Amino acid sequence: MTKPVPADTLSRLKAVLGEGGWSQDPERLEPKLLEWRGRWRGETPLLVLPRTTGEVAAVVGICAADGVAITPQGGNTGLVAGQIPQGEILLSTEKLRAVRDVDGLDDVMVLEAGVTLSEAHARAASVGRRFTVGVASEGSCTIGGLVSTNAGGTAVLRYGMMREQVLGLEAVLPNGEIWNGLKRLRKDNTGYDLKQLLIGAEGTLGVVTAASLKLHPLLASRAVAIVGLGSPEDAIQLLARAKDETGGAVEAFELMGRLGFELTLRNVPGLRDPLPSIHPWYVLIEIASGEPGAAEAALERLLASALERGLISDAAVAQTQTQMKAFWHIREGHSAGQKPEGAAWKHDVSVPVSKIPVFIARANAAIAAAYPGTRIVAFGHVGDGNVHYDVIKPAGGDDDAHDAQRDAGASIVHDITADLNGSISAEHGLGAMKTIEAVGYKDPVELTALRAIRSALDPQRIMNPRVLF
Repeated sequence: MTKPVPADTLSRLKAVLGEGGWSQDPERLEPKLLEWRGRWRGETPLLVLPRTTGEVAAVVGICAADGVAITPQGGNTGLVAGQIPQGEILLSTEKLRAVRDVDGLDDVMVLEAGVTLSEAHARAASVGRRFTVGVASEGSCTIGGLVSTNAGGTAVLRYGMMREQVLGLEAVLPNGEIWNGLKRLRKDNTGYDLKQLLIGAEGTLGVVTAASLKLHPLLASRAVAIVGLGSPEDAIQLLARAKDETGGAVEAFELMGRLGFELTLRNVPGLRDPLPSIHPWYVLIEIASGEPGAAEAALERLLASALERGLISDAAVAQTQTQMKAFWHIREGHSAGQKPEGAAWKHDVSVPVSKIPVFIARANAAIAAAYPGTRIVAFGHVGDGNVHYDVIKPAGGDDDAHDAQRDAGASIVHDITADLNGSISAEHGLGAMKTIEAVGYKDPVELTALRAIRSALDPQRIMNPRVLF
């Protein structure tokens, strides 16, 4: 627990923010102190709600002067407890909502940290462009949180993670100074890139207050299919063919095992199996092109070739936008589909794409041997090597008993990941949940460098002090 915040610090923060800029109302604080799945609960002496970058700077400056710790929070959609305070001042960016610019000629929009992802998509569409980051929580996650966690999502295969979408940042550094780095440049070869340090730093190097983001052209055709196949090995071969067949037009390639597929159909209302028979594995493929009709034609060629070569057993192609959304709902409903089944250990790992079948096979065997009866749901963004590997309690098992084995089970999964030169966090970050564990997998030389950077920018370690190195 962080040390208590002096009463004088609280008084000065309230004074600088004024009416509406802070709260200690338990009802107002409650949703911000509880992780959305209910797994972590926090506490704070004060919720601060700055409305401008200048107010953020004033808050951080007061806290820096008094040595008071801060936990920044965006939409509170994080999965590793990095946004949940444990006695720190809670700094919410929810009132930083300005859309400063949307420019279809520069293909840039400048948004403040509290703008939601769904609004970002709408703003891009208003000038005939796309913002290509897409995650299931788009209605509540915010730009600041996406930047700070280097969010991934379903289009990483084609466009890259949030890191690739950011041209510039505005941020308040741990000493309270404002860094105005809101450039719109695709090329700036003038030394260290400060924005890249802040992206993925989970609020430890400062508070992101605004971002200049890349926009991309709207595409004229889009095609989606769900295919049934026999193994992850077949899925990897299908991905290679899809890339070759479409010339790089694959937007998404999502792998799903039968158990996760089945639980989603069972527990999420309004869904049905698009294929007439059961398959061990499934892939959702989305192809998009700037040429009318090209995506549909490319998908048809791919599926015909894959069926002929025996890579897939069956396929269903979405015929309408409604069907496309229904197919995606099956993939995006995997977490909701698991929830009624009880306690689960969630792992967000990445390995080289070619090693995904090896990872799944080794992890399945090791978990089955150590914890007989547990149910494994493996799914994820196979095109970028990201596997969500979830271990659900045995049917009829005890939630608490399963939860008690979480850390030991995670060590098994993460050791296998590391042995395959993978990462124990592909897109969710480390937060408070994985920080200590990650130290054991980091190269000592890298750790020393990372700690030196943090110490240089935040010598008091007041910014999200329980997170990262």
